[in-house]
Amino acid sequence: MTARRTVSRIAFTASPAPAAQAALSALTHIHGQVPVAGADMVVALGGDGFMLQTLHETERMDIPVYGMNCGTIGFLMNGYSLENLRERLEAAEEAVINPLSMRALTVEGEVVDALAINEVSLLRAGPQAAKLRISVDGKVRMEELVCDGALVATPAGSTAYNNSAHGPILPIGSEVLALTAVAAFRPRRWRGAILPRQAVVRFDVLESDKRPVMADADSRQVQGVLSVEIRSEPSVRHHILFDPGHGLEERLIGEQFV
Repeated sequence: MTARRTVSRIAFTASPAPAAQAALSALTHIHGQVPVAGADMVVALGGDGFMLQTLHETERMDIPVYGMNCGTIGFLMNGYSLENLRERLEAAEEAVINPLSMRALTVEGEVVDALAINEVSLLRAGPQAAKLRISVDGKVRMEELVCDGALVATPAGSTAYNNSAHGPILPIGSEVLALTAVAAFRPRRWRGAILPRQAVVRFDVLESDKRPVMADADSRQVQGVLSVEIRSEPSVRHHILFDPGHGLEERLIGEQFV
């Protein structure tokens, strides 16, 4: 059971959406506003995309983030209300998650590093299917996967693109990652693998000249990749707050019975 916390300084952030901006105006009028760097916690107003943006912007601050849904899906968000916000924040349950680290090498020789809370995905960027070689911890596990793409997802992100690609939903404390194919052609309908959280996954793009591939880490896109290495990043800890009884573990279980 999470101990109640004291909340005195709240930083509100909001997406550009009109509903989120209206919520920002109303809440700051009631509770005031402080800079993120001086806050006890951040309240993010918007949808899941804005929540991911806020988590990335605060990833080195070790500060909890409480989302209120002013968008569409809101899997990472709590319900929006003007009432009893401080009481909700003080009673909120905390989930601590680690992102994935992506290192991508492009055909131009550029090395791009990025973090992803949900997943790192590789997707074909041309008319032909991608060809990928998959290695885990330095050992080649699949010489050639012909597909529209592949991804590695965290438990927190396993209900997002991973689930749409028919990958498994992972319990939040399971210490594993999902490696999932997107529309696999060869091996036919290969669904992927479940790997230890400590695993290092490498994708090498085969025939990259005629089968270009892009990489995406939480919407940060890298075009023309030759290889992508993915691992969990334990040095970064995201603290996400949920109303009691509606935490991330409960949501992940609930998604499997919809």
